[in-house]
Amino acid sequence: MALINSLVSWVMKKRIHQIELFMQYPHEVQSEWFHKLLGNAKNTEWGRKYDFKSIQNPEQFRNRIPVQKYESIKKSVDRLRRGEQNIMWPSEIKWFAKSSGTTNDKSKFIPVSQEALEECHFKGGKDMLSIYCNNHPETKLFDGKAIAMGGSHQITEVNNESYCQGDLSAILIQNLPTWVEFLRTPNLSIALMDEWESKIEMMATETILHDVTNISGVPSWTLLLFKRILEITGKKNLLEIWPNFELFIHGGVSFFPYQEQFRQILPSEKVNYLETYNASEGFFGIQDRDKADDMLLMLDYGIYYEFIPVDMLDSDFPQACTLGETDLQTNYAMLITTNAGLWRYMIGDTIRFTSNSPYRIKITGRTKNFINAFGEELIIDNAEKAIAVACERSHAIVTEYTAAPVYLEGNKKGAHEWLIEFEKPPADLSFFTSTLDNALKSLNSDYEAKRYHGLLLEEPRIHIMPPGAFYNWMKSRGKLGGQHKVPRLSNNRKYIEEILGSGVHD
Repeated sequence: MALINSLVSWVMKKRIHQIELFMQYPHEVQSEWFHKLLGNAKNTEWGRKYDFKSIQNPEQFRNRIPVQKYESIKKSVDRLRRGEQNIMWPSEIKWFAKSSGTTNDKSKFIPVSQEALEECHFKGGKDMLSIYCNNHPETKLFDGKAIAMGGSHQITEVNNESYCQGDLSAILIQNLPTWVEFLRTPNLSIALMDEWESKIEMMATETILHDVTNISGVPSWTLLLFKRILEITGKKNLLEIWPNFELFIHGGVSFFPYQEQFRQILPSEKVNYLETYNASEGFFGIQDRDKADDMLLMLDYGIYYEFIPVDMLDSDFPQACTLGETDLQTNYAMLITTNAGLWRYMIGDTIRFTSNSPYRIKITGRTKNFINAFGEELIIDNAEKAIAVACERSHAIVTEYTAAPVYLEGNKKGAHEWLIEFEKPPADLSFFTSTLDNALKSLNSDYEAKRYHGLLLEEPRIHIMPPGAFYNWMKSRGKLGGQHKVPRLSNNRKYIEEILGSGVHD
């Protein structure tokens, strides 16, 4: 294994030179991808519709092609899922990354081309290790095993062709090179299981048999595995089981609420943490400096970037900026054009640049109100519809509400806490709560997954607020008036703590 560690580390470090090139010449690299993507897709259905052949520069590009959201590409994606090809991208699309829902659907299905797998997702996976090896030349990362907290996938037959849809992590695990199997645990059959309780149990019992040096995953699910391993072994911390553990690669949700728990479970200054910014739509950023709170924007992954200032999102014709037109003060919504056929697609994240030489970013939130403390990506449309269902079935009337996460603490599970002011309260609050919970599950597949058997999220916690509570709170903040609204969903507890701290609660 020492020989493998030396060889893999050497190969990884060779990539650093290429990373340094796009850091030095960011605009040239983005321009190259801009023309390459248009050229590759010029004879697709979308290429003919928007006449990609005649687009010469970014200004023509943004004037001709509207900003896209999932609702506007859904018909094209549905056709791809039925087996049609050459619609948005010229190569065959047989993989679809299942993501959280939109206003109209429980789930989104993001097309993943072979080019996106190889030039974006796999390249990003290799780069995060290359960067780590470059920053830590003494690493023994490859002397042991790696764990990837992946999801599940399913195969669908269409016209005698196999089409796969599932979590992006599962798609990546399914397509990894054979040699990677020697460096990872557990085996593929366990890694791709879709029954989470059994999966966690089997992952725990399997992985404690190996010398694990690193793990990648969403913090909330990873903590669940860690705690089960400690229960099985009776150990106080993971370093008693995996003494050579040195790296946790995380992304998906903010790591801040989980930092202290990880320090207790992995009590060593030698354990490192590396943040990544990857999604179903692409791999975008990697933390390239130790203990930094920003990430290097990866510019040579087959993605062309544009940025819309957040305060322009509600305008009729929001003007997008190229990379070179951005500044360090503005909060931007990110648009991507990719080698999987997403054209000027708004992924819903907002970012701020922390540096423009090289380009580094921080994720600042979402373009809409949301809760995403555990990877559930609950959007306001989900909340509004679920409240409506709960009110109808319990004959209640809601006037105001707000919701926020309750973070994992010790052995306690997470939850969503709701403060609700009723015009007409439900006769049975527990019935209202369970109805709200079930409606959210039906509307959002990621919330449903996190609520499965109460494994990660408990049932919502609802406080009935007295009449006028929200009005008085808004008044105390000087926020009365039609242009001010009670924040429906928040990804932190600032507003809920303010309201509960004001003395008005159930």
